[in-house]
Amino acid sequence: MSAAGRHRRRIDDIIGWSTAVVVVLGFVFLLLPLLVTSVMAFDARNFLGPMPPPGFSLHWFVRFFSQTYFLQGLRTSLLVAVIACSISLAAGAAAALFLDRTAFWGRGVVLATFLSPLVVPPVVIGFSLLLFLAQIGVTWGLGRLVVGHVIITLPYAIRTALASLAGIDRRLEEAALNLGATETRVLWTVTLPLIRTGLISGAIFAFAVSLDDVAVSSFLTDPTTYTLPVALVSSMRATFDLTIAAASVLLIGVTVVLMFILDKAVGFDRLIGRGMFGR
Repeated sequence: MSAAGRHRRRIDDIIGWSTAVVVVLGFVFLLLPLLVTSVMAFDARNFLGPMPPPGFSLHWFVRFFSQTYFLQGLRTSLLVAVIACSISLAAGAAAALFLDRTAFWGRGVVLATFLSPLVVPPVVIGFSLLLFLAQIGVTWGLGRLVVGHVIITLPYAIRTALASLAGIDRRLEEAALNLGATETRVLWTVTLPLIRTGLISGAIFAFAVSLDDVAVSSFLTDPTTYTLPVALVSSMRATFDLTIAAASVLLIGVTVVLMFILDKAVGFDRLIGRGMFGR
């Protein structure tokens, strides 16, 4: 090998090792805070002390489930997430079908508008919704939360449904129509089953986003209706203890379960490795 070839080989090796180091540092940066929080949640001490803890206990979890304030927030979070996920799934599937099957001027603008909550800062969305809902007289805390969570979860339902629609064979629908099926029957018996992976993925992402939201929810809560993340932030400002770590571990667990369901229902190899809905 020539000197120039050996020099290029050394450069390639340096780039390869540098990339590996960056990837490892990225994993550490993402996972280390979660690991520390998980360890702190099982700390046997009654105060926040230096790591590692001298012993482990479940008493912070017991304390979490014994506080009405947190349980009320958890019930509200689950209720809002289920309602918002259901509305986003139905509206997202309808919007995706319309955008996929209809060609009209301004389609790109309409799609960009639907997806804009992905790029607009959540603080802006929350503050704008607070002003708008106050102007039209909506003061019901649960209703305001549902509206806000539908707005921030709808883009996920639309995007996954559109990606799924792009991967189906339209000839299957045409064959069903030629055999005498009505358009409504084709929708329910052919189209929707073919895009079920997109609908499942969108529902899971929407539920997870709704359950973890803080920025939008903090503007739309009222004294009696608040979500668990908002309750955790308020508690942290008032009196910081490791009950917050226990609640965080519970939310991490819910996220892991959702990812497991997504893997079983869709498969990460299809979702990431071979395209979202490749067949």
